[in-house]
Amino acid sequence: MQTQIGTHDITRVQAKQQASTVFLAKVFNWMAVGLALTGAVAYLVAASGLAVSLIASPLFFILVLVELGLVFFLSARIDQMQPATATAIFVGYSALNGVILSTIFLIYTHASIAATFLVTAGMFAAMAIYGMVTKRDLSGMGSFMFMGVIGIILASMVNIFLQSPALYWAISAIGVFVFVGLTAYDVQKIKNIGEQGIMSQGEAAIRKGAIIGALALYLDFINLFLMLLRFFGGSRD
Repeated sequence: MQTQIGTHDITRVQAKQQASTVFLAKVFNWMAVGLALTGAVAYLVAASGLAVSLIASPLFFILVLVELGLVFFLSARIDQMQPATATAIFVGYSALNGVILSTIFLIYTHASIAATFLVTAGMFAAMAIYGMVTKRDLSGMGSFMFMGVIGIILASMVNIFLQSPALYWAISAIGVFVFVGLTAYDVQKIKNIGEQGIMSQGEAAIRKGAIIGALALYLDFINLFLMLLRFFGGSRD
């Protein structure tokens, strides 16, 4: 009898792991779609010369506000949305972010952007794997890292007026640490969602769960990339 119970438990654990793996794959697929779209739009806008006009226009700040609004709206209303709506907002956000990020091609060389992207991908992959395999509960670390994000935002706003190089580099270093930690935390959280049965809740729940998970990882990747670019980016000047 004990052997049968043990076998049943092993089967259940394997089923949870398989469901989690499938869900994680969906999340990473959508994240990859978002990153690819952002990269393509950023390059095309920069190559067309529109980035030069954009960065000198009030439209740039309007687009930044719209972008922030889309993130908050999608995060807050995902449960009430149709899967197609959530997907459209995520795709639209990724494209809009590409327009905004096109301006980095005016500041940094193409080679340094590509090199920083590869470094970011390597660090992101390492922390994603850690988040998937670690047995440690990262919930506490996630809360700490979220407070770090708030601190980075506030410090960045203060430095707009101070223009302190020391504070700029401190924010960048802390930002790398924070978004590396958030990557591991978010991957573990998404893994847990997969194990808790989202794959049995229907296609709509799976799609929306994958989109919101992809958004979290997309933001981790982009922010880590931008922080690293401050260190590794070669100026065009």
